[in-house]
Amino acid sequence: MAHLKVFTLPVLISMVIFSSINAEARQFVVGGKENSWEVPSCPSQLNQWAQSNRFQVGDILIFKYDKNADSVLEATKEDYAGCNTAKPLKEYKDGDTKLKLERSGPYYFISGAEGHCQKGQKLEVVVMSEKHSPKGAPSAPTEVPAPAPRAGNGAAGLRDGFWTVLVGLGSLTVGLLMA
Repeated sequence: MAHLKVFTLPVLISMVIFSSINAEARQFVVGGKENSWEVPSCPSQLNQWAQSNRFQVGDILIFKYDKNADSVLEATKEDYAGCNTAKPLKEYKDGDTKLKLERSGPYYFISGAEGHCQKGQKLEVVVMSEKHSPKGAPSAPTEVPAPAPRAGNGAAGLRDGFWTVLVGLGSLTVGLLMA
C-alpha cells in the first residue's frame, strides 16, 4: 500500500505539469462575427452573445470596427448603465482592438460613437474566477480559430510535448524505484 502512494505522487505531479503546459487563452470576436462592434439590430444582442459564452482569465476579446467612425470605451458600471462616454477607464481606436481579460469579474464596454450606446452598442462581459472555471469545458462556437503556425513554431510544440513525456517518464521511473 505504501508503494502505491509513492507511485501516485509522481504521476499526479506529471499530470499537473502536463495540464499547465496545455492551458491556452481563447480568443473571442465580440458578437461572434467580424465587424459586430456596431449598433445591433436588437439592443440586447451583444449582451446575449456574451451571456452565451464562458470567459476565463487570460481570454482575449477582439473588437472589429471602423476606426474612422467608432471606438471602444472600457467604462465603469455606472457609465455603462448611463452610456456616459466622458470619462472612460480606457479608450481604443485602432479598429482591431484585442483586450486580454486579466481578472475575474465584470468588464463594461460602450461605443465611443455618439448615440450608439443608447441604441444598444454596449457589452457586459463577466469573467469567471479561476477556481470556478470549468476545466475541459467545450469551446464556445464563436471562438476564433488559432492562427496558422509561423515558420519555426512547430518545433516549440514538439519540444513542449517532449518535455512533458520526459517528465512523466522520469516521475514514473522514480516512483517505481522507490516502490
